[in-house]
Amino acid sequence: MTAADVAAAPDRQGTRGVARGGLANMAGSALAGGTGVVVTWVVARSLGAEQAGAFFAATAAFVLAGGLAKLGTQTGLVYWPARLRATGRDHLLGTCLRIALTPVVVLALVLAVAMWFGAPAIAHLTAADSPHVLAGHTTALRVLAVFLPLQALTDALLTATRGYKAMRPTVTLDRVLRSTLQLLCVGAVGVATLWGIATLPGFAFAWAVPYLPVVILAAVALRRTYLAARPDDPRTRRRDRRQLRRDFWWFTGPRALASVAQLALQRIDVLLLAALGGLAPAAIYAVAGRFVVLIQFANQGISQSVQPRLAEALAVGDRVTANHLYQTATGWLVLVTWPITFLVILFAPVYLGLFGSGYRSGADVVVVLGCAMLVATGCGMVDMVLAMAGRTSWNLINVLVALGVTVGLDVLLIPRYGALGAAIGLACAMVANNVLPLIQVGRAARLHPFGPGTLAAAGLSVACFGVLPRLVTAAAGAGPAGMSLAVALAVATFAGGGWLLRGRLGLNAFKPRKLTQRRTG
Repeated sequence: MTAADVAAAPDRQGTRGVARGGLANMAGSALAGGTGVVVTWVVARSLGAEQAGAFFAATAAFVLAGGLAKLGTQTGLVYWPARLRATGRDHLLGTCLRIALTPVVVLALVLAVAMWFGAPAIAHLTAADSPHVLAGHTTALRVLAVFLPLQALTDALLTATRGYKAMRPTVTLDRVLRSTLQLLCVGAVGVATLWGIATLPGFAFAWAVPYLPVVILAAVALRRTYLAARPDDPRTRRRDRRQLRRDFWWFTGPRALASVAQLALQRIDVLLLAALGGLAPAAIYAVAGRFVVLIQFANQGISQSVQPRLAEALAVGDRVTANHLYQTATGWLVLVTWPITFLVILFAPVYLGLFGSGYRSGADVVVVLGCAMLVATGCGMVDMVLAMAGRTSWNLINVLVALGVTVGLDVLLIPRYGALGAAIGLACAMVANNVLPLIQVGRAARLHPFGPGTLAAAGLSVACFGVLPRLVTAAAGAGPAGMSLAVALAVATFAGGGWLLRGRLGLNAFKPRKLTQRRTG
């Protein structure tokens, strides 16, 4: 291969497009994750442990119901538009959107009504030991129920835009606009607590109301994207519509159950801990595990950019490109998330102390979840790869196994160990939910994430943020000066190593196209 061929290879295999979309998504995800941490801090400092636990339990129920309403379309609305384009059937794109979005709207309205009338029962289940919180908890759940259809429809609409490989609406509307509005609204309510006028329902309203403007703008963005890509002859035969409807839900149906189980895997531990251990331990657990959400945002930022290109490659049987995309994206994910995870583990007491002295007892929770996240991110977006390979039923089985693991361990361990028991349950489930599909993807699709970039990113992260800070603090002490020196040396060494290994890590894909062509020409 000539120098020009080498320079063009990443672009031909989609990594340059992934890099552009992934970088924007990562920046938006960093903002969303950061604002989420600040929102958690405001709630924890303003409401106290018990009411904060009620808030986290209410939002967990809200997210679970919204995940059920989306019916797995966060996968189907990427997989099928990409497949229709790759196979020359893009005249069916409008039909595909109608097939997916109509049931989401109907089910979201039904679940909103159910959540409204079931709010007292949910509140009693999660706050039985705190009767003085029950009334506010019930009202907060009903406030969130009003916004449930908006949340489900927002995610479905933005997923559809990603099916057209348009990353900007997701970044600007969900990552930036919604997160910023949530921070501003919740922050305003937090300021109101200085005068004693803020309530738990007030925080719930402030957290949910940003979905109203975002859903309107998401609908506008999808319409604009659809009209720009609509083929000249949009007419479709009734037989084609029936076939597409059958194929779409045959693929998406298992993913609908899997997505609900996946959300339950992420949220049910808070509800179980509130019911079995109390609201205060639930608040400690939610605060201690907040960094996991930040890591998941990073995962989404990269995987959402890879997803449509991976679906197209697998649709035409191009496993070389699919494997290249999977390995490159996993290397980037490890490069971004492992340093954060190691730092959170190292600074667990300091991190938790920001939310109040009462939250420092969650340091063990941070360590357990951090170790599990290293395994999960090291497998890459394996869950999405399995779904894009068409194995949604396998995906469902894996998530159900993981959900069974976390529920079983939670029921067994929470009464004795509290928040730590919930963390052990979630950590074991996360390992199972990544190792099982990793084996399946390797055997069925002949794909794996352990390319040169992944191994280089893992080694660099372990050396710079896992080993080096321990050596520095052992020599200079674990005080503020020693910790600061350890972090400074880790960051400098990591930056230098990343520059030296930029080719192996695939970082050249982030270079501007003209600059790359000029250097290779």
